[in-house]
Amino acid sequence: MYGFEALTFNIHSGYLEAIVRGHRSGLLTAADYNNLCQCETLDDIKMHLSATEYGPYLQNEPSPLHTTTIVEKCTLKLVDEYKHMLCQATEPLSTFLEYITYGHMIDNVVLIVTGTLHERDVQELLEKCHPLGMFDSIATLAVAQNMRELYRLVLVDTPLAPYFSECITSEDLDDMNIEIMRNTLYKAYLEDFYKFCQKLGGATAEIMSDLLAFEADRRAVNITINSIGTELTRDDRRKLYSNFGLLYPYGHEELAVCEDIDQVRGVMEKYPPYQPIFAKLSYGESQMLDKAFYEEEVKRLCLAFEQQFHFGVFFAYMRLREQEIRNLMWISECVAQNQKSRVHDSVVFIF
Repeated sequence: MYGFEALTFNIHSGYLEAIVRGHRSGLLTAADYNNLCQCETLDDIKMHLSATEYGPYLQNEPSPLHTTTIVEKCTLKLVDEYKHMLCQATEPLSTFLEYITYGHMIDNVVLIVTGTLHERDVQELLEKCHPLGMFDSIATLAVAQNMRELYRLVLVDTPLAPYFSECITSEDLDDMNIEIMRNTLYKAYLEDFYKFCQKLGGATAEIMSDLLAFEADRRAVNITINSIGTELTRDDRRKLYSNFGLLYPYGHEELAVCEDIDQVRGVMEKYPPYQPIFAKLSYGESQMLDKAFYEEEVKRLCLAFEQQFHFGVFFAYMRLREQEIRNLMWISECVAQNQKSRVHDSVVFIF
């Protein structure tokens, strides 16, 4: 325990902490995943999920089912739980819960802008947006031609407005600029969330610092790998890394000059917490890196539940549910496409 959280935490947040720990007990177990992996059709998956907390959300869906329907209904359950918690929350927990959704807002903005660039239908794009990242003026994003317009016309009234200060340029939007915008926004968002958690202090600060630092380091590695062989300069790459985390600042300096995946591996193996992740990969391989990072993240998220009287459990629960939905999407896709042999490739067991 840290400080005096135990004295006052339960006055405002005790009920919601109990609720979120109850939700956590409803996450799918390894036995559930083993059963799901043996399903032959999507209706078999629906039948198995009917015995879980997803049952009420899927029970009225007619056959034939589609993967998108399963993912949509499972996401709807997460959104309902989130809205219930947000309605019951008081400050500073309500602000903390809102911070959790800003990442989805950034993804939705990028999805709409990229889709519009490729002349996709706006309505079709809105259907693909994550419901936790929706805001009132999201449909009008399609009219923006450059970053400045994007900010002035749409985003100035959203919670993302402060994060745009670093990426307002008059350059036209193209795929490269949009990707840089996404990473610049994420950097500003993660740093802001990190500062907010530090301000809260106590166990929340300690646990969230670790989880957000891991997220920042993972993004630094992904940015490095994805920018190898592109026209992004070393300085530009360096600017996209968050200014905190285990790799900050010396690891960032080394990552900025990496030319291939093995050099990235050499940098990361100097940091003991990341050695086991890269030990799972053979040299020159990056396909399984995402799964290795997800497995490490799940381990850390589960550890957040070992302590009480902190807000980290809300962040951990939302992330674990999102991982569970990714697992269900992968299993459903494998079953629908008759690729049962690959079903275990991307499933990350939570418990």
